[in-house]
Amino acid sequence: MGRPRKYQPELLERGTRAVIESGRPIAQVARDLGVPPETLRRHVRLWEAEHGLRPDLPTAAEREEIKQLRKEIYELRRANEILKAASVFFATELDADRPK
Repeated sequence: MGRPRKYQPELLERGTRAVIESGRPIAQVARDLGVPPETLRRHVRLWEAEHGLRPDLPTAAEREEIKQLRKEIYELRRANEILKAASVFFATELDADRPK
């Protein structure tokens, strides 16, 4: 379970809208709202990514897909290691039974 959020999502959304709509600097809006500038900057960047203004950042759907793909890669690598270990085990068993 993640750690509890210190700032209400509504507050960060309001700050993001203020930055986007007014064009005011993030630091100024963050100071007015009483949140750290980096926290508001992160939310502004996420909003920009979701709305196609930042093609260098992944959208929420892309982040979720990356998360799923990483999980799948982990599981496939784990299965591969198990299969390698099993093949070594059975190869040694077959060599032991073979007459010399």
